[in-house]
Amino acid sequence: MAPSQDTPLMQQWREVKRRHRDSLVFFRVGDFYELFHGDAEEGARILGLTLTSRNNGAAARVPLAGVPVKALDEYLARLVKAGRRVAICEQVEDPSEAKGIVRREVTETVTPGTVLHDQLLPDRRNTFLVAVSPTRKGVRGVAALDLSTGEFAVQQVAEGQIGHELGRLEPSELLLSREEEGHADLEQALAAVPSSVVRTWRDGWLFDALQGRDELQSRFRVQTLQGFGIEAGDDPLVSAAGALVTYLQEIRPGGADHLRPPAVIRGGSSMVLDEMTRRNLELVEPLRSGEVGGTLLGVIDQAVTSMGARLMRRWVLRPLVEARAIWDRQEAVSELVADGARRRALREALSPIADLERLAGKLGTGRAAPRDLAGLARSLRELPALQSATDGAAAELLSRVGGELDLLDDVTTLLDRALADQVPVSLQEGGVIREGFDEELDDLRQVRDGAVDFIARLQAREREATGIGSLKVGFNKVFGYYLEVTRANLDRVPLEYVRKQTLANAERYFTPELKEWEQKVFGAEDRIAALEADLFADVRRQVAEQVGRLQATAEGVASLDVLAALAEVAVARGYVRPEVHTGYELSIVAGRHPVVETTMPRDEFIPNDLHLDDDGFLVVLTGPNMAGKSTVLRQVGLIQLLAQMGAWVPADEARIPVADRLFTRVGASDNLVRGQSTFMVEMHETAAILHGATDRSLVLLDEIGRGTSTYDGVSIAWSVTEHLHEKVGCKAIFATHYHELTQLGDLLPGVRNLNVSVREVGDDIVFLRRLEQGGADRSYGIQVARLAGVPAEVIARARELLAELEGTHSGGGEGLGRHGSHRPASGPPPDQLSFFQSAPDHPAVLALRELDVNRTTPIEALRLLDELVRSARGGEG
Repeated sequence: MAPSQDTPLMQQWREVKRRHRDSLVFFRVGDFYELFHGDAEEGARILGLTLTSRNNGAAARVPLAGVPVKALDEYLARLVKAGRRVAICEQVEDPSEAKGIVRREVTETVTPGTVLHDQLLPDRRNTFLVAVSPTRKGVRGVAALDLSTGEFAVQQVAEGQIGHELGRLEPSELLLSREEEGHADLEQALAAVPSSVVRTWRDGWLFDALQGRDELQSRFRVQTLQGFGIEAGDDPLVSAAGALVTYLQEIRPGGADHLRPPAVIRGGSSMVLDEMTRRNLELVEPLRSGEVGGTLLGVIDQAVTSMGARLMRRWVLRPLVEARAIWDRQEAVSELVADGARRRALREALSPIADLERLAGKLGTGRAAPRDLAGLARSLRELPALQSATDGAAAELLSRVGGELDLLDDVTTLLDRALADQVPVSLQEGGVIREGFDEELDDLRQVRDGAVDFIARLQAREREATGIGSLKVGFNKVFGYYLEVTRANLDRVPLEYVRKQTLANAERYFTPELKEWEQKVFGAEDRIAALEADLFADVRRQVAEQVGRLQATAEGVASLDVLAALAEVAVARGYVRPEVHTGYELSIVAGRHPVVETTMPRDEFIPNDLHLDDDGFLVVLTGPNMAGKSTVLRQVGLIQLLAQMGAWVPADEARIPVADRLFTRVGASDNLVRGQSTFMVEMHETAAILHGATDRSLVLLDEIGRGTSTYDGVSIAWSVTEHLHEKVGCKAIFATHYHELTQLGDLLPGVRNLNVSVREVGDDIVFLRRLEQGGADRSYGIQVARLAGVPAEVIARARELLAELEGTHSGGGEGLGRHGSHRPASGPPPDQLSFFQSAPDHPAVLALRELDVNRTTPIEALRLLDELVRSARGGEG
C-alpha cells in the first residue's frame, strides 16, 4: 500500500522507522508498545507474540504485534539477548491536550552494549560498548564505555594485541568501521570475541580523528583534550572515542550526563593477559564454555557490593606490573588481615550500600525513580561509618581512600528533607515528598484530606437525616463519589438527590454538596500529583548535578570493598602475603591451587614447593596423566597472578618477582569454528609465546607437540625448550610425556627435571601428587587406561604389545643434543621407548653415500639403480 494511503498514525510510524531502519520500533499507543509491518513479523517470531493486523484505511491491513507497557523489560531482555536493537518511541504529549495525533519521539535505542534496564544488567560485571578504530601504522584505538556506570576508558593498542584487549574487556557490543569489514587483521582479532557479541558497523567517516576531537571537546565542554591526558599523537584513541560518543548521542538523544571524561590507559601499568592465559587459568570463566566449574574469581570474589565485585573482576583481568602499586595494595590487605575488628567494621558498613555507580547512571540519564533516590539516601547514611572504619589505618592506601571519601552530606540532607519515610515504587502512586518540604503541597494535601474526611462523615449524617440505615457513600474511578440506596428504601430518598447510576438492586445518587466536595478532592489530587512530580524532578535534578562526586565516592567504596574481600579470603583460606620483588627468583613453599583446593575436604590437597632462579629457571616436568602436572602449572600461574593483583596467595611462603607477561598453554582443543586443528591452535599459541616472552616473563607449557606425529612433536618440544633457555631466558615450566626432554637437564645449565610422583602397587598406581627431583621413569599409560575403564582384554593386549616394543627398542645409541650435538650414550631407561635411537643403516643407504654422481654414466646409474632395487626387495628377482 502506498504511504499516501496511510492513516496519520501510520504516517507518523513510517517517519520514525525511516530514521531507525536497523531497529525494531516499539511504538507507544496507549498502554501498549506496538510493532508494525516487518517489525511485527520479526517481533512475533522472536518473542512468540500473536501476529494480528490493524485496519489502515480501506486499502490494506497492516501486520501488528504488541506488548504491554508494564511488561517492556521482559521483552527487551529477550530481544537484547538475541542481539537486536530496539528503538523506544514514546508519547511525549498528553493525549487529552493533543491537537490531532499525539506527538511521539524516540527517547532511547536499546542495544546489547547500551542497556540501562536493571533486569538486563548483570550485577557483578560490566556491560561494555567497545569501539575499535581503523588501523593506523600498526596501532588501533580502543574505547570502552559502560553506559550503566559512566565508566569511559581509552587506549592505543598494537595491531597484534587487539584480540587480547577485546577478550579482557568482554564487550557486549562492538562498534567498527564499515570500511574494515573483512579486514584480515581485524577478523583475526575479533576471533577472541564470542560470535554472539553484536558487531555494529558504522560509516568510516565517523572514525575520523579530527571529528572525534571536536565531538569529545563538545561533549565535555573543554577547549583541549590535554587535561584528560590525550596528546598530539593519540589520533587512534581519539578516533575510537569520538566514534563512540557520536554513537551514544544517536541512541540516547535524551543525553547521558553521568559519562565520565575518558581515562587514558597507557601501556606498562598492567599486565596483558592473552586469550589462552585467561582461558587456561580459568580466571573468570570455566575452561569449556557452558561448563559449570570453579574459577579464580569465583573463589576470591567475596565483595559485599556489586561495584566492588565489578572492580574485583577488573583487578583479576588486569594484574599490576608496577611494584610500588602492588606493595600499596598488599599493605592494605595485610592490615585488614591482621586487624579483624577493622575488617569486620568495613564489611558491615559496606553491606547496606546500594550500587552507587549504577544509581549515578540512572541520575545521569534521568531514569532514577523515587525508590532509587531513597536507596541512595540510605547508602549515603552509611558512609560516615565506612570512613570511620579506616580512621587511624597505617596502610597508606587504606588511609587515603577512606580519608578522601566524599560523604555527600549536602545530598543526604536534601534527600532526607525531601523524601517520605516510606517511598512508593512509582511517582504516580503519590506520597513521595515528605510533609513539611513544600508549603503549597502541604496546603493541597490538607484540602484533599479535609474533603475526604467530610465525605467520610457525610455517610453518618445522611443516614440520620433520611432514616436509611443501609445508605452508604462509595467511590469508583468512572463515576467518582456517590450515595448508594437499596431498592427497598427508594421511597425515602430526598428530592435533592440526583440519580447517577442504576444497578440491579440499588440506585446511586449525588447531591450538589457531594459534587462540590468531590471536585475539591479531585482538584487537589490533580494539583498534588503535578506539584509532587515537579518537586521530585527538581530534587532529582539537584542530586544529578552532583553525579561526578557520587561516582568518585563509588570508586572509593568499591576499592575498600575489594581490599576487605581479599583480606577476608586470605583469612578464611589460610593464604599468606607473598614477598613481591623486582628481581628474578621465584620461590613457593607448599603452594596450593586456589580453586582445586576448594573442591576437596580441607587439608586433602597436596601442596608443592617450587624454586626458580638464575641457576635453574626452566623445569621439565614429567609424570603420568592424572598425576597433577596441569594442576601444578595452573597453581603456579594463579599464585603469580594473585601476587600481582596485590592479593595474598595459597602457600606457606612465597617470593614472587614482578612478571611483565604470564603465558600459559595448558591443554588444547580443536577450534572448528575458526577452522583450526588441535595442532594448529597449539602452534599458534606456542608462536605467540616465543615471540612475546622476555626474560621477565613466566611461561607455563603443557604437552607442546603432542598434536602431531611423535617424531615431529618431540623435535618441536625439544627446540622450544632450547629456545626459551638460550634466547629468552624466562622462567618456565614445561610439562611433558616426552621423557627425552629430561636429557636437557644434563645438556643445559638452567634446566631442572621434576616429576609428579606415583607409586605402583601391584597392577595399580597411587597418585601422590608431590613434586620430586628428577624425571619420571615411566608413563604408566596402561594403568591409567585401566583406571579409565578400558576393557580388560584391551589392557591385556596392550601389555603384550608394550613388552614386544620394549624388547625391540631396548638398545643404546645416540640422539640429538642441543644445536645438533649428540646426547650421552646412556639413553633412556630400558622400559622407555626412545625416538632418538638410530637403527643400522640399510646397505642401499651405504651404497648411495659412496656414489659420486658427477662421475657416474647413465648406464652405470641404471645398473646401480637395479642393484639397489634388488637389495631393497631382499634379493628377489
